[in-house]
Amino acid sequence: MDALILIGSLVVLLLVGFPVAFAVGLSAFIGAWWIDLPLEAVVIQITNGINKFSLLTIPFFILAGAIMAEGGIARRLVNFAYIFVGFIRGGLSLVNIVASTFFGAISGSSVADTASIGSVMIPQMEEKGYPRDFAAAVTASGSVQAVLTPPSHNSVIYSLATGGVVTISSLFVAGIIPGLLLGFCLMVMCLGFARKRGYPKGERIPYKQALKIFFDAFWGLFTIFIILGGILSGVFTASESAAIACIWAFFVTMFIYRDFKWTQLHILVFRTIKTVTIVMVLIAFAAGFGAVMTFMQLPTIITEAFTQFSSNKYVILMCINLLLLVVGTLMDMAPLILILTPVLLPVATALGVDPVHFGMIMLTNLGIGLITPPVGTVLFVASAVSKQKIEQVVSAMLPFYGMLFIVLMLITYIPAISLWLPRLMGVM
Repeated sequence: MDALILIGSLVVLLLVGFPVAFAVGLSAFIGAWWIDLPLEAVVIQITNGINKFSLLTIPFFILAGAIMAEGGIARRLVNFAYIFVGFIRGGLSLVNIVASTFFGAISGSSVADTASIGSVMIPQMEEKGYPRDFAAAVTASGSVQAVLTPPSHNSVIYSLATGGVVTISSLFVAGIIPGLLLGFCLMVMCLGFARKRGYPKGERIPYKQALKIFFDAFWGLFTIFIILGGILSGVFTASESAAIACIWAFFVTMFIYRDFKWTQLHILVFRTIKTVTIVMVLIAFAAGFGAVMTFMQLPTIITEAFTQFSSNKYVILMCINLLLLVVGTLMDMAPLILILTPVLLPVATALGVDPVHFGMIMLTNLGIGLITPPVGTVLFVASAVSKQKIEQVVSAMLPFYGMLFIVLMLITYIPAISLWLPRLMGVM
């Protein structure tokens, strides 16, 4: 009955139109009142939820990604990606995915990836004879890489949701191979479409021009080195790398590329502060919600329910995947990570699943939810950028959903995809 009150109040508040963060917070207070838990205890958990130094990673990475997104880096990354795959049949679809790989490793955001890369690539692809809905589908599905690869904001949120059991650094390194695998599989599928549908080849870029493109894109690409190189070398922590990446992004955008006007900087900063505020309020209230769940022993109850349902590890993992895929279509990613991690992580660890590996499973599932109706944020951005109806984009997305599910199964049932590199680098 306790769980029904807590979860039921959250569902009701969401259905009547409450913002997600406030619905989570209010339902936490309702649950605490029901079990006679002092409301002061919930308030303490709420304040403790955001009183963490590691959370500085989020605003710095969001600001760094926003600066680079507005500063012309997307166009330069597209040109850089064209050097490697643009001359292949269907090369523009491959350029789209490769550019998303690079941009995701700078922004850490699928939404920013889709908006920035899509605004450059979708018109180019249409001009060369690609259907606009197909171009939108490629852009949206390719942007899921940003959920997995560093500096993914959602990896930071998952680390927080585990209570510090999993470090940000281990998640950043763990996401590299799954993210690259996802991009590679999408590229293989696009090559198949290109051969079947007769999409055009591009032209090889001359060596001198390619060198010029590289040096033009180098300054933005160096951000990736700052983020990963600094963390892996132990020179600075994830939070420190985020701050340094922010300073570097500002320097490159305002003094080297100079595509962004100083008069617009305050608008960008205000937009970033607004985004960060929403995220922090959500994290704070989710901490209170998680504390109430713990007092109700909800994680233990759910773990026992799963283990009684089946003793087969692989069956339970499939059930968890299906659950995450469904709820991922109904709510945004960040609140789901904060709400479901304390519930599902004990189930996974009881099965012998490493918490870092489970993080990759959860992020992949919920990343797919970002491009799936009815609440897929990235899907709506792709629709807006491509100026196509949602139904048209979803129709073009169907084969991409199939490929993403295959990648999800590989990540779920082959732990080495997620764990080999972190163990090799000694970050877990």
